[in-house]
Amino acid sequence: MMPAMMPRRPGACMNDERVWEFERELWLGDIERYQYLIDDACVMVVPADPFVMVGGEAANAVSRTPRWTQVTFDRQVVTRPAEGLIVIGYHARASREEGPEHGEVYEAYCTSTLHRLGHEEWRVVQHQQTPQAAVIAEE
Repeated sequence: MMPAMMPRRPGACMNDERVWEFERELWLGDIERYQYLIDDACVMVVPADPFVMVGGEAANAVSRTPRWTQVTFDRQVVTRPAEGLIVIGYHARASREEGPEHGEVYEAYCTSTLHRLGHEEWRVVQHQQTPQAAVIAEE
């Protein structure tokens, strides 16, 4: 017997458009917003030293790098494996239009896991990036 569907409260789960707005904010938002959206227990794996980070370490690492000014997503996948949990996968293409890294382009395959703490309050508890170059090298 299938369990009864629980009625969703307004704001109980982000729709897909809001999920991608949230993720875009992580790539383009200011450092204060980024720090707010990353959970203290977040596990993050990125292709630069220190590679594996937890919570505040991730926010501190990002604060030392220039922010991206543009990002596009494709190959987007959204799953909701449990109430209050959203897992996404996607390909990102980001660029910088300002500063010494002007013109830099970065492509990566990424995953993020979002956890709902309360009504309309979500945090990233996992993020991973595999650079496009690494994927091409394996082919």
